[in-house]
Amino acid sequence: MGRGKIEVKRIENKTSRQVTFSKRRAGLLKKTHELSVLCDAQIGLIIFSTKGKLFEYTTQPHSMGEIINKYLQTTGASLPIHDHRVEQYDEITKMKRDTVNLELSLQRYKGDDLNSAQYDELNELEKQLENSINKIRARKLELLEQQMENLKRTEKMLEKENQDMCLWLMKYEMYKQQPAPMMEQQEEEEEAAAITELNLLGEQPLLAQFSFFGDQHQLGTTSNSSAYHLQPSHPNLHFPPTTYGVDEKVCSP
Repeated sequence: MGRGKIEVKRIENKTSRQVTFSKRRAGLLKKTHELSVLCDAQIGLIIFSTKGKLFEYTTQPHSMGEIINKYLQTTGASLPIHDHRVEQYDEITKMKRDTVNLELSLQRYKGDDLNSAQYDELNELEKQLENSINKIRARKLELLEQQMENLKRTEKMLEKENQDMCLWLMKYEMYKQQPAPMMEQQEEEEEAAAITELNLLGEQPLLAQFSFFGDQHQLGTTSNSSAYHLQPSHPNLHFPPTTYGVDEKVCSP
């Protein structure tokens, strides 16, 4: 049982239309290639999709341009040549006219060429200049306000730094003055200790002449120990005769 006849019309479903286009395009390119190879025919096939995408096939080693030129020569037709010189001339003329108008407007803004200007043109020019001056003044005031704010912030920062520096100097002066008495007292103590040490060092040679500051055993056994007789200043102080080797009459009060 054969398939039914399909009515050839535009497929409304976009997805189905895209799928059908891909399948039919592949089949058409395949059949074109087979026809070119089997029959040695020169074929040029051009396909544009709905979105304007180009698909083409040409018989090798020919190009699409060669096939189109051969078609034009065979049919005697020619491609329409669009002359853009008229459009370019009109565009250049318009640009020149706009340039001249801009130059005249600039000269009028500068006040160089006002002889040819009419009253309405001068009135309009005055309004434009006033609007421009107002915009310039507004921008100038805005910049001045910004500069004033920046200067105020800078002033506050400098004042804070100045206060911090003053506090630091005050603390440094207090720290510098606080340990002065302690340093003087320490210097006096060191000077007194040095003087005491020097006095002790100065008395050592005189004390070394007396043998009773030495060992007691040596004092008791030395034969010359009787050469030194000490008279105690206190009446009740008696030295044992056996210790220093002197008789009782000498040591008696």
